[in-house]
Amino acid sequence: MTPRSETSPPGPHRPELPAPAGPSAVLTTIIIVVVVASLYFGRDIFVPVALSILLSFALAPPVRWLHRMHVPRLPSVLIVVTLAFAFILAFCAVVAWQVADLAQRLPAYQQNIETKIDNFLETPPGGGMFGRASKMIEDIGRKIEEETEDAAAAEAAAEPGVPDEEPKPVPVVVSQPDPTSTQILRTIVGPLINPLATAGIVIVFVIFMLLKREDLRDRLIRLLGPRDLSRTTEALDDAARRVGHYLLMQLTVNATYGIPVGIGLWLIGVPNPILWGMLATVLRFVPYIGPIIAAFFPLALAVAVDPSWTTFLWAGALFVVIELISNNAIEPWLYGASTGLSPVAIIAAAIFWTWLWGPIGLLLSTPLTVCLVVLGQHIPQLAFLDVLLGSEPVLSPAETLYQRLLVGDPDEATERAYEFLHERSLEEFYDEVGIAALALAETDRARGALDEERRARLAEAALVMLEDLAEHEDVAPVAVTDETLEGSAAEAAHVAAPANLAGKGPVLCIGGRGDLDEAAAAMLGQLLERRGIEVRLLPAVSLQGNRLKELDLSGVPVIVLSYMNADSLAHARFTVRRLRRRNPDAATIVGFWTFKPEDMARRDPIAATGATRVATSVRDAVKDVIEELSPEESQPAKPVPLTLVAGAER
Repeated sequence: MTPRSETSPPGPHRPELPAPAGPSAVLTTIIIVVVVASLYFGRDIFVPVALSILLSFALAPPVRWLHRMHVPRLPSVLIVVTLAFAFILAFCAVVAWQVADLAQRLPAYQQNIETKIDNFLETPPGGGMFGRASKMIEDIGRKIEEETEDAAAAEAAAEPGVPDEEPKPVPVVVSQPDPTSTQILRTIVGPLINPLATAGIVIVFVIFMLLKREDLRDRLIRLLGPRDLSRTTEALDDAARRVGHYLLMQLTVNATYGIPVGIGLWLIGVPNPILWGMLATVLRFVPYIGPIIAAFFPLALAVAVDPSWTTFLWAGALFVVIELISNNAIEPWLYGASTGLSPVAIIAAAIFWTWLWGPIGLLLSTPLTVCLVVLGQHIPQLAFLDVLLGSEPVLSPAETLYQRLLVGDPDEATERAYEFLHERSLEEFYDEVGIAALALAETDRARGALDEERRARLAEAALVMLEDLAEHEDVAPVAVTDETLEGSAAEAAHVAAPANLAGKGPVLCIGGRGDLDEAAAAMLGQLLERRGIEVRLLPAVSLQGNRLKELDLSGVPVIVLSYMNADSLAHARFTVRRLRRRNPDAATIVGFWTFKPEDMARRDPIAATGATRVATSVRDAVKDVIEELSPEESQPAKPVPLTLVAGAER
């Protein structure tokens, strides 16, 4: 019977990092340092450019929509840019008006603030914590002052020729002349020059970027990747799509957050609710700390305007409720797909861009970092950016499981297994993740990176994980026909066992050479038990010398040998011969779990080992065992509910 092959388990979700060659790594480091230094020292130039690029991403969809409505390109751009900047200007004007109104009202709240501070610090009879602490600090300060004055007086009295009284210093008064009209104008207009100049540069850049969008795209493609137009075009389109989607969805989320905040504060009675609603909308662009800052000022004002604490409590509850609704309902509904950034990367990006460009960098941190992640996904030399900043798992499920087993942590390994089993079967987990993790261990063992002690700890942790998964309620098996049995392993996800296999003797599952093979045999044995088949698990040492002679093989219909090492053909051949001398009637199935299709084409494992069957996946091994136990069954019986059997004998 020809051996079956199975598609190798899926690898990591990310492109593999290039090999760290010396010159290229040094060159990449130098380029990064030069780019960061240029961004820092040239921030007066790069900040307007970055703002213009992001605004062009946000305004490109309405420009395209107007262009589809047969409006010429130039009028479309002018209309959209005029409306956008008019809205921004009106927003800033309303905020300035609200701030001025709040400044005029603040003195009226002084009495409430002083009363609450006095009540908070007021000491009850016998003294309170704040009162006692304040009095203690005052007493200590007074004592230090007195001792210092006494020491100075004693020192002055001990020095001869020092007069008792020194002449009093003559006070000096510095008077400033009244400012001229030119100085007043410079004081008022000076701080506005930089923001106005930046705004003008941004407007001009946005207009030209929208007008020459296709031309700029072609020039970037020519500059970045003229020999790989497909990858460069995909990178630019991906960056534009994700950044534009992020800005649009973030603005929508912020508006659905700021408007209820303003309405709620107005109903509660907090002054200037329009100001706080607008600030909440803007500050939510700042990741994590933005909502905290947005809530701080209205809460502080609520303390000031109300002699009691009722307004403060209502305002705090308002922010908590709206934040919960926004985070758990509105954001998942509107975003659909995430920005592709991990939470740690968002915080790190906020710190980095704030250090680089100040408050503007804080607002632009997330969209700019999204662009970096997109570059990392499409440019191999920058793949480390995607690994460091992206939200996708950096390790495949098999690699994660191997890492947890390697440190001897079966509890977290079981948690990882259950994450996989939410949507997949236990058979698929063992085939695609469990065996793949053991294959990684075998690779490390073969190259000398995994010593015997760590290998034994890994195998022990794997067996503990298997015990934890023994009670897992798997998904119901699907009905299997002759066509699916002859099809690929992916199509025949489950193999249902006939109902008359319970009394056909135990199936021996034996590790071929070591503890990793024993762990693979235990996975297969657990799947066979779930189909009502009696299983006996034996360690690899049972195949050695006199132990094999003492092994009771009477009444055993099928023997399954497990090998993680694909180069164990000779060992398997001699073991199969010895087993057949002990029990000629038993079918021998050899599982080479790391055999690849090219290995199959180069050498026939059945001819090399003399086994009845050879399987390269746990799924195929289960099917082979069932066929050997019931050769007369041309079609498996209708699937039955899974039966959980106690742990197998070792």
